[in-house]
Amino acid sequence: MRREVLNIDSLNRVHFIGIGGIGMSALAKFFLFRNIEVSGYDKVCSSITKSLSKDGANIIYEDDLSLIKSKDEIDLVVYTPAIPSDNRQLDYFSSSRIPFHKRAYILGQITKSYHTIAVAGTHGKTTTSSIIAHILQYNKLGGVSFLGGISTNYNSNILLQDGNNAVVEADEYDRSFLKLFPNMILLTSMDPDHLDIYGDNQSLIEGFKLFTALLENKNKLIVQEDLNSHFNDCLTYGFHKNSSLSIQHIRIQKGGYFFDVLYNDKLYSDFEFYLPGKYNLLNAAGAILCGFEMGLDAQQIKSGLASFSGVKRRFEVHYDKNDIVYIDDYAHHPKEITALVNGLRDFYPKHKIIGVFQPHLYSRTRDFMHGFQEALSLLDQLFLMPIYPAREKPIKDVSSENLLIDIALESKSVLNNEDDLFLSLKQENKFVLVTIGAGDIDLLINPIKTFLHENF
Repeated sequence: MRREVLNIDSLNRVHFIGIGGIGMSALAKFFLFRNIEVSGYDKVCSSITKSLSKDGANIIYEDDLSLIKSKDEIDLVVYTPAIPSDNRQLDYFSSSRIPFHKRAYILGQITKSYHTIAVAGTHGKTTTSSIIAHILQYNKLGGVSFLGGISTNYNSNILLQDGNNAVVEADEYDRSFLKLFPNMILLTSMDPDHLDIYGDNQSLIEGFKLFTALLENKNKLIVQEDLNSHFNDCLTYGFHKNSSLSIQHIRIQKGGYFFDVLYNDKLYSDFEFYLPGKYNLLNAAGAILCGFEMGLDAQQIKSGLASFSGVKRRFEVHYDKNDIVYIDDYAHHPKEITALVNGLRDFYPKHKIIGVFQPHLYSRTRDFMHGFQEALSLLDQLFLMPIYPAREKPIKDVSSENLLIDIALESKSVLNNEDDLFLSLKQENKFVLVTIGAGDIDLLINPIKTFLHENF
């Protein structure tokens, strides 16, 4: 396979359209670290864009070409497919002579000179890739890692270290992962999602198969054990003893999981992992297998795993005092919500579970209406926020009000005002509050924390 690496040293300035996204901002940070001038546009000023500005990026928040300084000095324009097609900058730069590429293409160009570990799947890829990246960083084998979330250990979505390894989150949306050059692939799941792109689940599975076909001979494909029927010559991980690596003898102690690992017919004892939820144990299992296959020994993996503190917005605990717990999570698919609530039940079996959910995208809400209703019915109480549209226009008869109708809870309501939530919480004395969603529900985090500190 011919690999013409992007000549980064020839770049003086890179402009990003949609710079505030988690994947785009990681690329922007990479170029800033290389002392390349970065400019960009985003419609919302956020903690991410503020951090980029502090690091030297020149960011505008209006889609106004006149605000972009010295457009003729831009050497490369990077854009995200999440940007609406009527964006003025998108129209201008797509017809200019300046090199103009999607984020996925640039990510592939940057990482193809590395030994690339690509983590894919409809759920779990951010946490799994972050665990792998941390284990490598901990053992001074990091290279570069582009993550789909903010690692709590490093307060960053990009990790840089001397080395030849790259860890990337391989995004199936818009078939972006086909622009990568993986040497190892870890596949966590293939549940239906992004049906606005793929049409149906079979097409999604075929997309993942096309991605795994990018592996050259003798490279490794690692899949979660339930997926092995779709692939030949793959390594598997999970809880079953016949998997290539399996987690055994799980104990909940000291606020975390303690367990043993069976790998290559040998049992390795006393691994520690401090993210709740069996689904997170699966993520850890995949990362452990990846570590073994990269040549790390059990102690190196154990030490890295035990010191992993998580990813922001993934089962992130913001308050834990006097039997009151507040957790925020990025879950935005029925299976993710089901796994999240089950994880909460494991660790807080005597608490009332109160959820605040913001559906993400009209199309996803329509496509998985019944699944969302079943998953949200696992809560004890639900506050449902209006749908976060992101890039989409409203769809007839798709609304939070309609979603709420068949949710099997006595205590459920649409939330339009945070004061209604606070009034209800004042009546409780032992509960877990969890905010759930991939939109801007994180704007509730600070008001909720303030309320809890003042009232409990």
